[in-house]
Amino acid sequence: MKAMDILKKGIFLFSFSILFISAGAQHTGNDRIEILLKKMTLKEKIGQLNQAMAGWEVTGPSAKVNCRELIREGKVGAILNTYMVDSVMALQRIAVEESRLKIPLIFGNDVIHGHCTIFPIPLGQAASWDLDAIEQSEQIAAKEASAEGLSWTFSPMVDISRDPRWGRVAEGAGEDTWLGCRIAEARVKGFQGKDLKDPRSIMACAKHFGAYGAPQAGRDYNTVDMSMISLYEWYLPTYKACVDAGAGSIMTSFNEINGTPSTSNRWLLTDLLRKSWGFRGFVVTDFGSISELISHGVAVNEFQAAALAMHAGVDMDMMSRAYENSLEELVKEKKVTLTEIDNAVRNVLLAKMKLGLFDDPYRGISKEREQKEIMAPEYLAFARKMVAECCVLLKNDKGTLPIPVTVKTIAVIGPLGDSKRNMLGNWTSAGDEEKCVTLLEGLKNKAGNNVSIIYEKGCNTNDQDRGGFKAAVDLASKADFVVLALGEDEWMSGEASSRANIDLPGVQNDLAEEVIRTGKPVAVVLFSGRPLAISRLNAIAPAILETWFGGTEAGNGIADILSGDYNPSGKITMTFPRSVGQIPVFYNCKNTGRPFRPAEPDQKYVSRYLDLPNDPLYPFGYGLSYTTFFYSNLKVSVNGNKILVAADVKNTGNRDGIEVVQLYIHQKVGSITRPVKELRGFKRISLHKGETARIEFTLTSDDLAFYHPDLKKYYESGEFEIFVGGSSNASLTQSFLFK
Repeated sequence: MKAMDILKKGIFLFSFSILFISAGAQHTGNDRIEILLKKMTLKEKIGQLNQAMAGWEVTGPSAKVNCRELIREGKVGAILNTYMVDSVMALQRIAVEESRLKIPLIFGNDVIHGHCTIFPIPLGQAASWDLDAIEQSEQIAAKEASAEGLSWTFSPMVDISRDPRWGRVAEGAGEDTWLGCRIAEARVKGFQGKDLKDPRSIMACAKHFGAYGAPQAGRDYNTVDMSMISLYEWYLPTYKACVDAGAGSIMTSFNEINGTPSTSNRWLLTDLLRKSWGFRGFVVTDFGSISELISHGVAVNEFQAAALAMHAGVDMDMMSRAYENSLEELVKEKKVTLTEIDNAVRNVLLAKMKLGLFDDPYRGISKEREQKEIMAPEYLAFARKMVAECCVLLKNDKGTLPIPVTVKTIAVIGPLGDSKRNMLGNWTSAGDEEKCVTLLEGLKNKAGNNVSIIYEKGCNTNDQDRGGFKAAVDLASKADFVVLALGEDEWMSGEASSRANIDLPGVQNDLAEEVIRTGKPVAVVLFSGRPLAISRLNAIAPAILETWFGGTEAGNGIADILSGDYNPSGKITMTFPRSVGQIPVFYNCKNTGRPFRPAEPDQKYVSRYLDLPNDPLYPFGYGLSYTTFFYSNLKVSVNGNKILVAADVKNTGNRDGIEVVQLYIHQKVGSITRPVKELRGFKRISLHKGETARIEFTLTSDDLAFYHPDLKKYYESGEFEIFVGGSSNASLTQSFLFK
C-alpha cells in the first residue's frame, strides 16, 4: 500500500474510533453499533437502508441521482454495480472522509458465475455434481471481485424450478431440492470462506426469497401459487440451507406467496426467516421491488409501500428510493416506529462490521492486488477443467464422439461456432468477451498443425435467413467430420428471458437437417441456458453434447471433450422435455389414482397424453460417457437409525471414466402421497477401465422425513424402496422396512 493510502487509512481509523470512546472501556461489536446508533440522525439511519447505483448496467427502471452527493450527506449505505479499484476507492473515500459519521459503504454486484474469469453458468456447474469444484469457483470469484473492491455478491440464486421456459433456470441448480441444498451450501462457503473479515472473501446473498422459481406459465416476475406443503417440501429448503451455511444476506423475490408479495410478507421475512430459522443477517429487496408493491395492488403509493416493506422486515431498499423518500414522514406520522428502523440499521451495520469495513473500509485493495488476482493463469486452468466437467453427453450413436484421431479436416458449422459473446452466458459481471475462447478457437488450439479446421456460420441464431445453407453444406461435404454449433443466444436465458417455445430458435433445425443429410459424421455442440425441447434434432443427430454457456475458457474445455482428452461425466440436473406441452415435467413427481403403466400402452382412462409419451426426452441425472458402467449387487440393511446401502459399479468400457452414482428413495405408503423417487445421495467416482468399486451410502430417519399438513417434518415407518444407478431412471432396486 502506498504511503498516502496508509496515511488516509490511519486518518479514517482515528476519526472513526472517536465515535466509540466511552470512559476508556473496550466495546464489543454490538456495543460499538449501539453507540453509533445513538449518534445517528434519522436521515443518517435511513441512509444506511438505501442502496444506490453509481454505474454499470441497470436491471430495472430507476431515477438518476447524484450518487456522490448522497454519499456525502450520509444517505447511502450500499452501492450497486460499481467495481474496480479507482472507482471503489473514490466513492469509499467520500463516505469515510467527507460524510459526518464516516460510515463505510458496502459495494455489491451480481457475481453469479465468476467475476472476470467467467465459469460455466450455474445450471451447467450443477451438472458437474462436483461440490468441491463449485465451491472453488466461488472462492476464485470472491478473490477477483474483492480485489476490485466488491464486498458483496447477489448470489447464490437457489430457486428450485421445474419449468425450463423460465429463463432464470440458468442461474440455479435445477429441479431437485436435496441437490440444490448441497450446491447452495457450497456456494455460500466458497464466497464467504471461514471469516468475512478476510479481504479475499465477499458476503453472499441467497435469492430470491421465496419460491421465485415457480412462476405461473414459466413467465418471469409472474405470480407463484402453491400449497404450503409444496412450499415447505420443495421450495424453501434451499434458502434454509444458505442460512445454516452462514449467508450474510437474503434478497426478497418479485413474486407473491399466498397473495402477499415477498417484499411485504412479514410471515416470510420475520416469522419464518428470523424467528423460526434464526437468520441474523440483513434482508435486501430485489431491484426496485418496494415500489412494485403498487403494481401488485397491495399499496396505493410509494409511501404505503415503504411502510409495508419495513413492517415485513426489509432492511435495505435496492434502488426504488422508497425508504429514502418516505421513512422520515412515516415516522412522523407514527406509521413506522424508530424501533423498526433501528433494527434494520443494526442489521446493516453488523454486516459491515463482519466484513471488516470499520477496520479497513478499502479491504486491502490496491492496483497491485487487482493486477495479480484478475484472470490469474491458475484460475483460467481451473475454468477450462470446469467447462469439461460441466458438459453433458446426451447422445452418442455408434461412438460418433470423440472425434477419431484419423480425421484430418473438421468443419465447424453453425451460429454459435465462433461467437465470443455467447460463450459468456448471462450475468457476466466483469467478464470480457474478447478474452473468451470460442469453439472454433478451441478446436484450432487443440488441433495444432495436424488437423485443418474450417468454418461456416450457416445461419443466424434467431431469424429465418437460409442464405448461408449452401455454403455450409458445401463445407460439410469437404470435411471428414462436422461439428454443428447450435443453440440459444446468451440473451435468450436469464432474467426477463422466458421463452414459450424452447426448441432451437430460427432455422437451426433446418440447417442441421441439411448438413446431416450429407452423410458425414456429425456431432452437435449445444449451447443453452436451459433444457431445450429438441425432439426434432434428437431424432436425426448422431451425437449431442450439451455445453451450456461455458464462460472464458468455453472453447478449450469443449475441445478437450470432443477430442477425447477428457471423458464426459456431466449429468443434467433439470429434465429435458420432449415438448413444451409436458411442462412442468420433473423426476420426483407423484403417482395418481390412475397412473399410466408403459406395459399397458393401450389404456385410455389413465394419466397420459394421446400424442406424446409421458416420459421426458432426457431424465434428471442423465448423462453419457465414452465408457460404460454396470451396476449390480445392491444390498440394503437397517441398523438402528441407520440404513446402510452398498452396490457394485464396474467400468465395462474401454476408457477410464468418472461416474456420478445416484441414490434415490421411495416410500411406498404414507399418510400423504409421496414422490415416485427422491434423490438422497450421490458419489462422484473415478474408475479405470475394467475396474469395479463397492459404493456405500448411509441414510438416517432424517433422510426419510417429509412435511405433513401441520408443516412439521418427521418420518413415518413403513416399506421403502432404494434405487441406485446413473440417473433418476435407476432400475437397480431393493425394498426394506423401517420402523
